Amino acid sequence: MGRNRRGQLVNGWLILDKPVGLTSTQAVGRVRRLFDARKVGHGGTLDPLASGVLPIALGEATKTVPYVVDGAKSYRFNVKWGQATSTDDREGEVIAESDRRPEEEDIQAALPGFVGEIEQVPPLFSAVKVEGRRAYDLAREQASFELKSRQVSVHRFDLVNFLGPDEAIFQVVCGKGTYIRSLARDLGKALGTVAHVTQLRRLSVASFHESDAISLESLESLGHSPAALEQLLPVETALDDIPVLALSGAEAKRLRCGQAVSMVARHDSVRVKELANGSTVFTVSEGKPVAIARYNAGSVQPVRVLNL
Repeated sequence: MGRNRRGQLVNGWLILDKPVGLTSTQAVGRVRRLFDARKVGHGGTLDPLASGVLPIALGEATKTVPYVVDGAKSYRFNVKWGQATSTDDREGEVIAESDRRPEEEDIQAALPGFVGEIEQVPPLFSAVKVEGRRAYDLAREQASFELKSRQVSVHRFDLVNFLGPDEAIFQVVCGKGTYIRSLARDLGKALGTVAHVTQLRRLSVASFHESDAISLESLESLGHSPAALEQLLPVETALDDIPVLALSGAEAKRLRCGQAVSMVARHDSVRVKELANGSTVFTVSEGKPVAIARYNAGSVQPVRVLNL
């Protein structure tokens, strides 16, 4: 997700409100240049058509990216009935049409079938790899290929607004790897028609929400200034859902040196008792982050040391 380059040591999370028309890579590049950051990554790609929450990790925050990527995400999006496109959104060519338009009650009745652990085939224009190549590259070349179905988690799928016969607005909370374009496409099929996404906005990623986000325009207006640095959230913000384990100064030093720390002496600690073998913990000492660690057989072993 991140890469080493010359630049400043800047640590933290920036929650960008990505505008429509910009790729995630382009957005990350503009943030990297603004902060002159040595290391940067992001917490989940957004299509150019999509806007909304794009968490960008700088410096040591890149070590916490997997915990953001694996978190739940929520989206609000518009679906147009009666037309299927090559990309499953409004950027593609129309490849099929239908005169059928679903009624509001039909939509409501179909939604429960898309909640839970479901099988989903990604869009042909997606970043899924096929024999080492991205599906969207193969699709642009009009190559013949198929994408395999895979299981994804949809926690909620709500009809927000029925706009009439041609369009409706939905909101979804889902797990890692869920394609909203595929949900819209498959919902259209279930309703006896075809469909595609016309607008898409990400509202949250893991513990980061729309209310945390700053627009690219506002951020760039701050330039290279202390005010821009004030937009950064602490590295540990990404670890809000992970149990916190406080260490002594000596224990923290051992963990930072890559050594395991025994928790046997803490047998009376409720926190340690509650940990199962293989549990991930966020260790701190004197209020400062130390490492992401794994608890096993009465000790914690560092997984990623945070140099803060």
